[in-house]
Amino acid sequence: MAYILLFISAFGAATLLPLQSEAVLIGMLVQAQYSALLLILVASVGNILGSCVNWYLGLKIEQFKDKKWFPVSEAKMLKAEIMYQKYGFWSLLLSWTPVIGDPITLIAGLMRENFWRFLLMVTIAKLGRYYFVYLIFIGLV
Repeated sequence: MAYILLFISAFGAATLLPLQSEAVLIGMLVQAQYSALLLILVASVGNILGSCVNWYLGLKIEQFKDKKWFPVSEAKMLKAEIMYQKYGFWSLLLSWTPVIGDPITLIAGLMRENFWRFLLMVTIAKLGRYYFVYLIFIGLV
């Protein structure tokens, strides 16, 4: 059950929901009753899949941009597209960061980034983040 809660926390944290999966991971590491490797993998998979949802939403979002209720102005969308064109898929290495990480994954879908390249870059970023959290927890950093 604990692994499922970690997965849900990590999945939600990768979307635009304000969840902190790192706190859940550290809480479970503190308990010392779970496999650290399995915790890192579960959190990473959940977070990566959440980013894939963002990519898919970005892929489909353009059809709604002319609606009154659409939350992002055309000017902001254009600015985001220009930024992604400037830095390209390399910006996905920042997908682990708070505040800007989730929108980057959404914009990647909007920009029609190749899914497999997206998945590779996001996997590197997300797995790296949780491994870094683990290293901090055990005092190696």
